[in-house]
Amino acid sequence: MKLSRFNLVTLILGLVFLYLPIVILVIYSFNASRLVTVWGGWSLRWYSEFFRDDAMLAAAAMSLRVAAVSATAATLLGTLAAVALTRGENFRGRTLFSGMLYAPLVMPEVITGLSLLLLFVAVNAERGFWTVTIAHTTLTMCFVAVVVQSRLGSMDRSLEEAAMDLGCNPLRAFIAVTLPLILPAVAAGWMLAFTLSLDDLVIASFTTGPGSTTLPIRIYSEVRLGVKPEINAICTLIIGLITLVIIAASLASKLSSRQGESAAPL
Repeated sequence: MKLSRFNLVTLILGLVFLYLPIVILVIYSFNASRLVTVWGGWSLRWYSEFFRDDAMLAAAAMSLRVAAVSATAATLLGTLAAVALTRGENFRGRTLFSGMLYAPLVMPEVITGLSLLLLFVAVNAERGFWTVTIAHTTLTMCFVAVVVQSRLGSMDRSLEEAAMDLGCNPLRAFIAVTLPLILPAVAAGWMLAFTLSLDDLVIASFTTGPGSTTLPIRIYSEVRLGVKPEINAICTLIIGLITLVIIAASLASKLSSRQGESAAPL
């Protein structure tokens, strides 16, 4: 299908609107000048400043730990939820369960964050690493479930049935046959959850506590006092990391779809 000139111009303007600010930020992260709006030549000075900033490094380490733990927990729970929704089509309460599972997809993050804050206050939980991790697990679990459920829905169930006919119990059949086939989707879900956790500001600001500041919160607090060139360098590193994760998730998703096509009955 050939694009009209109007559609092509609209597409180009949309891409420029979305990505030009990011390109400018990346370019100015290599600016030697202390003023973010004045170009002073190419330099890696602000990247060096970041790696000497203990507060920023501590916040980055906190974000990576939270993202890794919450993504792993969300992947485990989301995969189990996807299996329950796909394999148990007629169990009682399925509609309620799926509605509660997918609620964070449409719920404003402010409401989710405030609800979790009230929960942690009610149970007298000390806010810190684990409260942020639980909050991010709650947020990202539904995204993992959507990805894995899509893969399970397109998979040929006769492969599991054949394994059970050969003597496997349901658990062994799932581990030996189903899990390898859905593994790329599980990996894609983990990487998506990791990216969402690493990027979150709103929910983390409600559920964090002293000594557990994440990198987005730290950057936001710094930006409120004025944008420093170091912030551009930090944001560029985050953009690079998230880009790599998204590419890996995309490749894993494509691999999953190819395996689904090859395993589909003729």
